[in-house]
Formats: sequence, structure tokens, C-alpha cells
Amino acid sequence: MSVPTVQEQRALQRRTVLVLSAGQVLGGIAFGATVSLGALLAADISGDDALSGLATASVTLGAALCAIPLARFASAFGRRRALTLGNLFALVGIGIVILAAAMRLFPLLLVGIILIGAGNAGNLQSRFAATDLAQPVHRGRDLSIVVWATTVGGVAGPLLLGPGEIVGQAIGMPPQTGSYLFSLVAQSAAFILYIIALRPDPLLLAQRMLAAAAAQTHTAALRDHAGVARYAMFAIAGAHIVMVSVMAMTPIHLSHMAHDMHGGHASSTDITTLVGITIAAHVAGMYALSPVFGILADRWGRLRVVLLGQVLLAAALGFAFFTNDQAGGVMIALILLGLGWSASTVAGAALLTEATTPELRTRRQGRSDSLMSFCGAGGAVLAGVVMANFQYSGLAVVAAVVVIAIAVASPLGRLRTPA
Repeated sequence: MSVPTVQEQRALQRRTVLVLSAGQVLGGIAFGATVSLGALLAADISGDDALSGLATASVTLGAALCAIPLARFASAFGRRRALTLGNLFALVGIGIVILAAAMRLFPLLLVGIILIGAGNAGNLQSRFAATDLAQPVHRGRDLSIVVWATTVGGVAGPLLLGPGEIVGQAIGMPPQTGSYLFSLVAQSAAFILYIIALRPDPLLLAQRMLAAAAAQTHTAALRDHAGVARYAMFAIAGAHIVMVSVMAMTPIHLSHMAHDMHGGHASSTDITTLVGITIAAHVAGMYALSPVFGILADRWGRLRVVLLGQVLLAAALGFAFFTNDQAGGVMIALILLGLGWSASTVAGAALLTEATTPELRTRRQGRSDSLMSFCGAGGAVLAGVVMANFQYSGLAVVAAVVVIAIAVASPLGRLRTPA
């Protein structure tokens, strides 16, 4: 394809954002179901609540291991092939999780969840794909629209737990795995969507446009802001470790609360309903207002919105500390936790893109996703240990240290001249 005109580029960008958003809706269903069910399945199969955090850790570990390889794959072969490869990982992972639940094999369960996490690495890459053809003044907005689209699938995933169990029982699926049937359908649809509709490939087209512009002009080399990019990666990873560590332990905390509310005899339906509604509200907080944060990042500046995210995270941890014995208080904490994560990661991703020259962007974006996911995996594992020793309120105090560190280091994120 020849280099498009400005009007053609804008039309292609609108189409690309639409396709990526639809793919995020579908991909978010598997993510939402895994976040809600993973900890419960891990605790049930292993027989130890302390190991429940390994489920969330496995999701983030899978994303961490695949983020850099998928970014390099995208740089060489385009976003479309990288995203569809992520879908294939997720499909295989869902099948393994169902098999592991049927055979009650804890190690096999973790393998399946790791592969679902590998698929989530592709979902994370979608937000950067939205910036490949974006105008600089609209990068935050376009990126955030794709992030926002995850709201539908991410909220639907937890809310499908109840219907999923009914369907699963009807067709003989293992307990607590019924909603993964919906995930299989959604991931398959996303795979087909990317193959058919994500054309032309936004990254490959952007690379051709950059090469054509370089051949026609003789401008000075763009300046790369490595220090600002490092701060952006730190802010994204830090916000993610706070969000994941608290969120990973919330299903277990809520299951204990459900037993207390029902005199020690809560049914599995009582627990999955409470967990499903709370996690759905949290996922809505993660994604529903991302376009607002994207627009604010374009207008106020990336760094200010990153700091707004830290304020929201601090408020979330305050609720988790002071109202941890109330279901409503925990839900408010999880909503604020999602909002703080959204502001930090949307603005941080825009800052990372803006501070990096085009030649280094894909590689650095992959490193950022990998670092974010590794930190999330570590946070989920450590969260189980912290909660076992210091309870849910103690986990909030430990997480607050990371929020303070991001705020204190914020002068490193000042960017005066975009790359």
C-alpha cells in the first residue's frame, strides 16, 4: 500500500481504533473470568488459601514472559499477527484450565493460567497499537479508547460466573469453570476479527510512513528522553503492582467475609456472587473512565494525570485499611483502585510513547509491559504472604509505600520536548 494522505491516515486510524476496541471487548471476557475464578480455583484445588495468589501471579507472569517476544514479533511482522498469536495462547490456556479443574491438578492449572496471561500480553499491546497511526495531540485519547473497550468484556467476565456455572453444569463441565465456555467463544471471535479486519497493519504502515518521510526530508535526528521513559515505566509498573496485590487477595478476603455474614456456612453461590459483583465493579473502575484520563493527559499533561492516579490509589488503600470489614467499603476501595490504575497506566503509556523515538518505541513498549507484568506477578505472590501475616489492612499499608515512591520520583517524568 502507498503512503496515505493525511485524510486517509485519519480514516485508517478511526478504523484501527474501532477494530482494536472490538477485540478488547472480546479479549476482556477471558481476563475478567480468570481474575474472578483463578484465586478461587487455586484455593479449591490446592486446598490452601495461601496459594490462591499464585493464580493472579500466573496470569501476570504469562504476560511478562510474552510481552517482549510479542513486541519484537510485532515489530517484524506487524500488530495483526502478534495479536492473533496472543489469542491462540489464551485459547490453549482456557482449555488447559478446564482440564486441570477436571483432573484437580494444581500445577496444570497454573500452566493454563500462565497461557491465558500470555494472551493478555496481546491485549496489553493493543493500547500501543492504537498510537501507531495516531496524531500526537490525540495519542492519549486514542490509547484510552482502546483501554476503555476492555470495560465491556472485563465487567461481563465476572458477571457471567453465575450463568456460566448453570451452563457448565448442564453440559458436564468441572465445577467453577462454566464461564470459561464464554471465554472460549469470545477469544475465537477476537482471533477471527483481527485476521479479517485489522488491515492494513497499523504498525507496518507507520513504519513505511516514517521511512518515506525520512527519505524526503533532511531533518535533525529526534532526541530520545530515556530518563523520562524510565520513569514512565516505573509509574506504570508501580501502579500495576499496587492494583494486582490488593485485587489478588480480595476474592479470598471476601470469601471469609461471606462465611462470617452467613454464620460460617456460606454457599459457593453466595461467595461467587459477592466476588463477581465486587470484581466487576473493580474492572469497571479500571477501564470505564479511561477516555476521560486520556483526554486529560492530552490537555493537562501526562505527568499530572500520573500523579492524579497516585491520589486515587492512596484513597483506595485508605478505604481498604479503614473499612476492610464491610463489603461496601471493600467495593469502594476496589473501584478507586481501578480508577487509580487507569489514570496511571493511560497517562504513563502516553508519556512513554512521547518520550521515545519511533525506532525504539515498540521495543520499549514491550519492556514496559514485561516489567509491569513481572512486578504484578511478584506483587500477587507477596500479597498472599503479607495478608497471611498482617491481614487485608496490613496489605494496604505495604502497598502505600509504592504509591509514595511514584509521587516522590515524579520530577524525573517532566518532558518539555516530545521525541
